[in-house]
Amino acid sequence: MLRKNIFSILIAAIILYLSMANSHTFDKVPINIPNFDKFVHFGMYFGLMSVLIFENRKAIKSNGNLFLISLIPFFYGIIIEIMQSALTTTRTGSIYDALANSAGILVSVLLWLWIKSSKTK
Repeated sequence: MLRKNIFSILIAAIILYLSMANSHTFDKVPINIPNFDKFVHFGMYFGLMSVLIFENRKAIKSNGNLFLISLIPFFYGIIIEIMQSALTTTRTGSIYDALANSAGILVSVLLWLWIKSSKTK
């Protein structure tokens, strides 16, 4: 199971590192777009969900399986937001970050369903 999901685990570890790192680590990033971090959250969780789907594509026999798999990054994101609030001094958890995470997951799922339905036609 672990070997089959090695890229998902790697992406999850990168997300954990980026989420728990001192916020001053990112001070040198020269992007001054309001709420840019929400796009980053969207992209990270879109990527995580997409890799989860790809690595488990043969096991996804129904939309129910897909829904269950999508709960993994969803709850992972919620746990990280809680950890940011409880365990860091320069980061805070945010419902808006969790919503951006969820949007990335949802778009990945919808894209998979669209690709899957276009293959069967």
